[in-house]
Amino acid sequence: VQLQASGGGLVQAGGSLRLSCAASGVTLGSYGMAWFRQAPGKEREFVGAIRRSLNTKYYADSVRGRFIISRDNGKNTVYLQMNSLKPEDTAVYYCALTLGSPIMSTIRDPGTYEYWGQGTQVTVSS
Repeated sequence: VQLQASGGGLVQAGGSLRLSCAASGVTLGSYGMAWFRQAPGKEREFVGAIRRSLNTKYYADSVRGRFIISRDNGKNTVYLQMNSLKPEDTAVYYCALTLGSPIMSTIRDPGTYEYWGQGTQVTVSS
């Protein structure tokens, strides 16, 4: 299983970016996926997740209403559309995949996910 994250960059506050996470060796539509981020000096933080069943989505309070997770099964890719970006969104963003069926209480835990992309840098200037 390999995950390739892309789409990061430098954007002004209020702008938008769309991150992509392309998978190989696995059919993304069959598994749960998540996005995390890590800012310098901080712990890895949950951003959002999409479950394999019913495509149910979860978001961190800090991004709800601004970020949207979606999945294109035909392209075997998961996206993170980020709108109304703020300087505090600056971080390296990682996609992650679990082959299991995590319960709700563990979806936000990085330890739930067995596979990780390499990360893509998002920088939001004020």
